Amino acid sequence: MDTLRTFLNSLAPDEQDRFAADCGTSLGYIRKCISGGGRFSAALCIAIERKARTAQPDLIVRCEDLRPDLLDDWLYMRNSGCAEVDSAQGISTPITAGEMA
Repeated sequence: MDTLRTFLNSLAPDEQDRFAADCGTSLGYIRKCISGGGRFSAALCIAIERKARTAQPDLIVRCEDLRPDLLDDWLYMRNSGCAEVDSAQGISTPITAGEMA
């Protein structure tokens, strides 16, 4: 969660709100989860990782850090062939249906 906190704090307040909205949630809910008062859904973890990587590729926010209790699931998804590995950053990116065609 520290990486997500660092990422959010690097954004201007209006950018923080936009980021949360782009992820399909509110900034208040993200802050609540960071402080331990809530838990991100798996889908929201994926949206946060994807949007944060797009916004700031050098600061990696990972699903594994947001929901470590789902570590086995994240590892399965990253290693199942449904993701491509970005070897430069050591992270995986889900492959969309259009990319598979």
